[in-house]
Amino acid sequence: MKYLDFKNKVKDFPVFSSSQLSVFGEKEAVLRNQLSYWKKKNLVLEIKKGMYVLNEHDRKITPSRYFLANQIYAPSYVSTEFALGFYDLIPERVVDVTSVTTRKTSRFQNPFGLFIYQHISIPCFDGYRETKDENNLSFMIATPEKAIVDFIYLNLGRFTLNRPEIFELSYRFQNLDQIDSEYLLNLATLFRCKKLVSVVKAFIEFINTQTG
Repeated sequence: MKYLDFKNKVKDFPVFSSSQLSVFGEKEAVLRNQLSYWKKKNLVLEIKKGMYVLNEHDRKITPSRYFLANQIYAPSYVSTEFALGFYDLIPERVVDVTSVTTRKTSRFQNPFGLFIYQHISIPCFDGYRETKDENNLSFMIATPEKAIVDFIYLNLGRFTLNRPEIFELSYRFQNLDQIDSEYLLNLATLFRCKKLVSVVKAFIEFINTQTG
């Protein structure tokens, strides 16, 4: 298949995989060889092994990193630092896309950046919602409360109960008036971790001092 023909077939796809391309009537092995060649020419970009997007000049849609995060490693949803930045709960610009997954912890580097996935158990895989990116593509992201709980849980060793100032000085949490404290605590109980619940209770006290 010529690249022009291939481009016209997939230019409307936000991402595509080598296994999907067999519908075009070409043998999958042949298409994989062509994809390898086009990748060397920077005509297609590899998101992960077997998953691609067209180069920025030929594609119609540039998928958001939120959408790509869900596609690269599933099941997963965007959470922790990247979600905290999404909700403006922390002032820092977060570069790496952080997610949680029920699969093993992993990371993927590609032309769109670094995508980091941290493991949580199946009973804790809750508290996320579907939203749309600028291309009207759906992706799953933690609620503000779950982003906080996931972040605290996955960094639990950094938190001590006698240092409530860490929430403001080290992590600089802000805009906490959007947080539902009861929901926050309910999400923490999913992890069945006494220290997590205690730290979240301390965080709720911090919220009360910040929001009056």
